[in-house]
Amino acid sequence: MVFKRYDDIESFKEDTLDILLEDEVRNNLPLSIVSASSKYNHDTWLLATVRDDQGSVALIAVCTKPFNILLYEPSGILNKESIGFLSYNLKKTGFIPPGVLAESNLARCFADSFCSDDACKLKMSMIIMKLDKLTDVKKAPGFCRVLTESDLSYTPSWEHAFCVDCDLPTYTYADNYERIKSRIGKDTHYIWENGEPVAQAVFGRETPNGAAVNWVYTPPRFRGQGYATAVVAEVSKMLLERGKKFCFLFADGANPASCAVYHKIGYYDVCMFDEIKFDTML
Repeated sequence: MVFKRYDDIESFKEDTLDILLEDEVRNNLPLSIVSASSKYNHDTWLLATVRDDQGSVALIAVCTKPFNILLYEPSGILNKESIGFLSYNLKKTGFIPPGVLAESNLARCFADSFCSDDACKLKMSMIIMKLDKLTDVKKAPGFCRVLTESDLSYTPSWEHAFCVDCDLPTYTYADNYERIKSRIGKDTHYIWENGEPVAQAVFGRETPNGAAVNWVYTPPRFRGQGYATAVVAEVSKMLLERGKKFCFLFADGANPASCAVYHKIGYYDVCMFDEIKFDTML
């Protein structure tokens, strides 16, 4: 086997892009990182492959600290040898990722290889869902509209609450404000309004044929009235009408209510991803 860490983003793309594009939904995160690489300083990134004895790419790894290492096995068959080889070489070169995010079996196998049981912790299991065609659903009262500057009075708090609900890293109010403000005029952030704003959904990263729906949030007092279903359906419809062949999203595997919302619209499960965090003292 051969481990290769790339210093040149273009060489990495040449070796891996076509492989990643074979399954855009599973690989939406590494694809978005690679496609946006020109915007960032990637000197400290990990861009790596493991090739088998026949010279084929057996494992692809991408890590942009402080985020988790992302892994993909092109064969779809769990190969403990290549996973162990990657783990060995990362330790040898001193690259310690904060955690791993990958399909469940792959993530757990890498975690077992990289650290002891007491040095890693399952943070979240998520379902990647895909939508090719919307299901007809009864719309909730109200309408969908694009984000405006007046929405900056409450959306930073909504997105903070979203992060708390999903056990994600939180940001300062000022950071949330600036990040959301940058979406104005880009037709990416949508509000469902019924007398007042009641829910939101955003689309962000894209692949050549698909787009992600995220930041889906309904304040607690408006939940259970179909607003999240309505806004996600509308945003998904817009993306398909704009030429995307499919939409995708990450759903909390431990939250059957949110999963049911997406299934109702026409999203279906593709695979389960696990996020496993590593002890910082490794």
